[in-house]
Amino acid sequence: MKNENGELLTVLDTIPTRCTIIMDKELSGFHLANAIAVIAMTAGKRHPGLLGADLIDQDGFPHPGLIPSGIPMLQTDQISLHTVRDQAIAKGLDVVDFTEEGQMTKNYDEYLEMMSEIPGNHLHYLGIAVIGSKNAVSRLTKDCEMMKKKSG
Repeated sequence: MKNENGELLTVLDTIPTRCTIIMDKELSGFHLANAIAVIAMTAGKRHPGLLGADLIDQDGFPHPGLIPSGIPMLQTDQISLHTVRDQAIAKGLDVVDFTEEGQMTKNYDEYLEMMSEIPGNHLHYLGIAVIGSKNAVSRLTKDCEMMKKKSG
């Protein structure tokens, strides 16, 4: 896609209409919550246009704007996480991914070093966010399951 000056736009230059988060269905508890938080914060920073206007309560107190379209929370296996990620990137959608190495390290420099030593096809994704047009994201993620409350 190009802007009015004919310059090629990147996925970060366009305002997306959908953010869907897909998690490894084997994750639970702290590891699941932590991975979702990391992915969501990064997606929000990369795409502030997803956020709605601040909410004002009856007393006039402002509350930060949330994402008006909601965030579908899906889950799938490792093979499908890799496939959806690769297909999303090939279609020009933005992807925020988080690997298990991020939860194994004690600081970001360690994470940077560890990631530089792992081939992309050997990464174990805890989850990904796929961000772009509602139709494109929905088509790509249609085979993933809705995240369910784990019993027990």
